Amino acid sequence: MATLDHLILKVNDLDASVRFYVDLMGFTRAGQDGPFTVIKAGPGCQLQLAPWGTPGMEHYAFAVTPAEFDAIFERVRAAGLGFGPTFDAVGRNTGPGSEVGARGAAPTLYFNDPNQHLIEIRTYA
Repeated sequence: MATLDHLILKVNDLDASVRFYVDLMGFTRAGQDGPFTVIKAGPGCQLQLAPWGTPGMEHYAFAVTPAEFDAIFERVRAAGLGFGPTFDAVGRNTGPGSEVGARGAAPTLYFNDPNQHLIEIRTYA
């Protein structure tokens, strides 16, 4: 069975995007690969940030541990980002919710990155 290895994520503001994925999401900056700034999202997956511009509107869902979920949620609140329990409730600042993903139902939280990509975090406890 295939696993996701990496995503090329188009961004409008590279510095803001790096700060978001490193400081808010808790991922690790792993250097450069050609035009891409590499962000490790986990041991087997990386984001390659491409400073080519984007209208946003992509959706990326990340499964994290319960402790990581709570820490990210707290950083989302502290940053004043709008969030919601479902994809269509971002900005209501309620949640978390519960939706079905690759491993079944799990607590979820949705918010936008600096490029207006829809980010979902979920935790399978």
